[in-house]
Amino acid sequence: MDNNLTDISYFFADSNNDSGLSSLRTQRQVDEALHGMDDGELYLQYAQSETFSFDDGRLKNAAYDTSKGFGLRSILGDVSGFAHSSELSDDALKRAVETVKSIKSGSSATLAIAPQRTNKKLYSDKNPLGGVSFKDKIAILQEIDAYARSKDPKICQVSCSISGEWQVIEIIRPGGHRVQDIRPLVRLNISVVAKHGDRMESGYEGSGGRYTYDQLLTSKNWKDQTDNAIRQAILNLDSVPAPAGEMDVVLGPGWPGVLLHEAIGHGLEGDFNRKGTSAFAGLMGERIAAKGVTVVDDGAMENRRGSLSIDDEGTATNCTTLIEDGILVGYMQDRMNARLMGSFSTGNGRRQSYAHQPMPRMTNTYMLSGNQDPEEILAGVKDGLYAVNFGGGQVDITNGKFVFSCTEAYKVKNGKIDAPVKGATLIGSGPDALKRISAIGNDLKLDNGVGICGKAGQSVPVGVGQPTLRLDGITVGGTDI
Repeated sequence: MDNNLTDISYFFADSNNDSGLSSLRTQRQVDEALHGMDDGELYLQYAQSETFSFDDGRLKNAAYDTSKGFGLRSILGDVSGFAHSSELSDDALKRAVETVKSIKSGSSATLAIAPQRTNKKLYSDKNPLGGVSFKDKIAILQEIDAYARSKDPKICQVSCSISGEWQVIEIIRPGGHRVQDIRPLVRLNISVVAKHGDRMESGYEGSGGRYTYDQLLTSKNWKDQTDNAIRQAILNLDSVPAPAGEMDVVLGPGWPGVLLHEAIGHGLEGDFNRKGTSAFAGLMGERIAAKGVTVVDDGAMENRRGSLSIDDEGTATNCTTLIEDGILVGYMQDRMNARLMGSFSTGNGRRQSYAHQPMPRMTNTYMLSGNQDPEEILAGVKDGLYAVNFGGGQVDITNGKFVFSCTEAYKVKNGKIDAPVKGATLIGSGPDALKRISAIGNDLKLDNGVGICGKAGQSVPVGVGQPTLRLDGITVGGTDI
C-alpha cells in the first residue's frame, strides 16, 4: 500500500488517479442537492484497517481491508434524506443527489452556516499500518504469549490481538466549504485464562488510542498489560461468591466510568432530550446529582481514543460541561438537534462510516476529581463492595435503569479491602445513582483506550473516566444468597 498519497487523491480524479469524482462537478452537485435545505453535507471517507489475532500459541487470523465511499445528506426541518455508495463516481453522486432532493416538496429553508474552520490537530497524520512490519507484529504477539505463560504455571490459555485503522475523511458543503481530517486508531487486547484444579478464571487488559504502533507496542506497555491480565485471572481463582443486597459501593478510578457513560451519558445526548425520551428531558438548570459532581464530554484531548479534531459534520470538538456541581447545564449536540432546540453544535455529531448518518454521540466522557483521599473513602465503608473493573451492562435510556457486571470487585469490611468476589452486579438507575454519590476522590483517571459505544446500530470509539467514588445504598446482585 502507498501511505504517501495526499487525502484528496483518494476521492477525486487527477493526474495521479484516473478514477473518482470530478472536484468541480462534485461541488456543483452538492450545491444542487442542498439548495433550499436547512443543512446537509457530502461526507467522503477512505479507510484502511487490519487485525492480527493470536490464540492457542499460533496466529489464528490476519485480516486487512480497504474501503471508500460517500454519504450525502440533506436536512429540512427534522426530516433528513440520505444516500450512500461505495462507488466514487459522478454518476453515483448524481443518483444520490436525486434521492436526497426528494424530501423537499415545495418547502423553502435557509441553509445553516457552515462550521467554523479550525487548525486544531489532536493526533498525527501518520498511517500506523505502515509503521511496523507484518513479521514484527506477529513476533510481538508470540512474545506476549510466551511471556504470559512463563509468568505463572496456572496460565493455561493466552489470547491477544493487534488492530489498527487509518481514515481519511473530507466534508463538502455548499459554497465551496471543505474540511478534512486524517485519523489513526490502534488497539492491543490481551486475555488469559488461569486454572487451578477444576476451577478456571479469566483476566483481560487492553489499551489504545489515536497514535501509531510505535507507541502502542512498546515492551513496557504490553508487559504491563499482560501482568495486569494475569493478576486478574489469578485473583479470580480465589474469589468468593458476591454478597447480595443494598450496600455502600466504592467505584475505583478509570474504567468504572463506563457505568457513568452508559447510565447517564446517553441520557444527556441532544436527540433523546429533544424528543423527550431521556430521563433528563426538561431538567436543564435543575439539580440532578449530588453537590461536587461535575461531568464533561471532551473530544479535544490529544491522542485519546474518543477524540476527533473535527466531528463527522465538520465542527471542531471541545470540552462540554454537562453537569456542574450537580446541576444539569448542557447536552451533547450535533447540528440538526442543536438547531431544532435553539442551541449550537458541541462537536458531538458522529457516525460509524460514510454509510451512516451522524447523530449526537459521546467522545471522552468523565467526571472531574473531588478533594477526598481514596483511602479515606474506603476507610469510611463498614460493610460494602469495592468495584474496580466492569464487563458488560444494560441500560434503559428512558428511565436510566442499569445492570452492570463487575469483573473485579472486593468485599469491604470495616474500611479494609477484603476477599475478591465473583458474580457481582450493580443494579439501579442513573438519575438515582447520581444523587447517592457521597464522596469523590482526588484521583481522576481515564481508561486505557478500549471503549466502544453502540447506539442505533452504529459503533464508535469512545473514552471514559472518573475518580474514586462512593455511592450509598446501591443494590448489588450477587451469588451468595
